[in-house]
Order: sequence, then structure tokens, then C-alpha cells
Amino acid sequence: DTAASALAVALKAEKILFLTDIAGVLQNPADPESLIATLTPATVAQLTSDGVISGGMIPKLESCMHAVAGGVAAAHILDGRLAHVTLLELLTDTGVGTMVIADEVAS
Repeated sequence: DTAASALAVALKAEKILFLTDIAGVLQNPADPESLIATLTPATVAQLTSDGVISGGMIPKLESCMHAVAGGVAAAHILDGRLAHVTLLELLTDTGVGTMVIADEVAS
């Protein structure tokens, strides 16, 4: 994830996609329906402090935030087990995972 994030920044990519084995960032890890659709670095920091974000999701989100801070417009965390997940994320209005965008973009 770290290398992919650095590469996205160096290439001035518009988006970066990270695939994992869950739907994205969940408000409640026990509830797969509690997907958080959009995050900013500020909300990531707060949710991490609150213990909502933990474990292996922390380095993945750090890579997302590095990409966004480096000029990538959006970083997406997607469920790699879902068929055609990249198409669903890129070609639908709502997407299917969690998108990380810069704080200034969200306001």
C-alpha cells in the first residue's frame, strides 16, 4: 500500500484503489452494513482516536491519506472479493467502498 501510494503521487494519479477483504471502513466492525462512504484525514484521525479504525485498516488509511496529501484527488478502499468492484466504484454515482478525500474538498 505504501509503495502504491508513493507511485500514485509520483504519477500525479487522479485516483488510487486499494483492495481488501472487507467492504471498506466500517463504523461498527461487527456490522457489515455500517460502511462509511466518505472520509477525510480529519475524520480518519478522529475515528482512529475513538477506536473505530484499528488493526490493519490503519496502515491502509495512512497510505490513502499520503496519496490525498500528495495531490491524488481520491483514494478508495474496496472489497476485492466483490465481482467487478473496480467498475462498480468508478462507474456508479454512489460507489461501493470507502473514499478518502482531502479535508478542503469535503468542505
